[in-house]
Amino acid sequence: MEEQKWTEDRIEGRNAVLEALRAGRAIDKIYIAKGEVDQTLGHIASKARSQGVVVVETDRRKLDQMSQTRAHQGVVAVCAVKEYCTVQDILAIAAERNEPPFVVVCDEISDPHNLGAIIRSAECVGAHGVVIPKRRSAGLTAVVDKAAAGAVEHMAIARVPNLTAAMEELKKAGLWIYGTAAEGASPLWKTDLTGPIALVIGSEGDGMSRLVREHCDFTISIPLRGQISSLNASAAAAVLRYEILRQRG
Repeated sequence: MEEQKWTEDRIEGRNAVLEALRAGRAIDKIYIAKGEVDQTLGHIASKARSQGVVVVETDRRKLDQMSQTRAHQGVVAVCAVKEYCTVQDILAIAAERNEPPFVVVCDEISDPHNLGAIIRSAECVGAHGVVIPKRRSAGLTAVVDKAAAGAVEHMAIARVPNLTAAMEELKKAGLWIYGTAAEGASPLWKTDLTGPIALVIGSEGDGMSRLVREHCDFTISIPLRGQISSLNASAAAAVLRYEILRQRG
């Protein structure tokens, strides 16, 4: 029987990945060798998709680069360092604290260092949870955990298949959705941020996607006086959330 290869935030090898799926391990993505017709790999892909895990077909050269054991057998699973929760779990945390909900929504933050920094500042300002999409986003890997400096252990994080549907769920719960954009209609210092709020942070390169922007109730701009036209995603997130904390007292 094949030995299980568990290394940091990755699981490698067919039996090891299959057992992780059977055990309900929190997995962000599974990478499978492109063009393989092996029955076991097909079963892994099918089981993963049925559990809502993202499956990515890639060439063996990339798998070789990802592998830490050099024995991946055509499959590498990137695992979460913590179980994800639901949007409703985040709202329940706010209710337990008897506070207006304060949720951070990350729109395709693909850099794990940025996501970790965003989670860290969210925890520091007392946000009730962070929402990330399943696709085109970093997950709760070891790199994110390290960048968050321990904040992952104290922050509720929901990973959703459809970000706009999650935003609508938050709206139905009474939250106002504020998006961040360089050309935002509402200047940060003149925006009332004291009620139930979800703050959307756009991706590093393109900002908020069109659909996400259309689901925002308001767009906020951060005052900039230098020559650079925008802040890094995690820096912008920190500025905005500390203004929310200041207004909430």
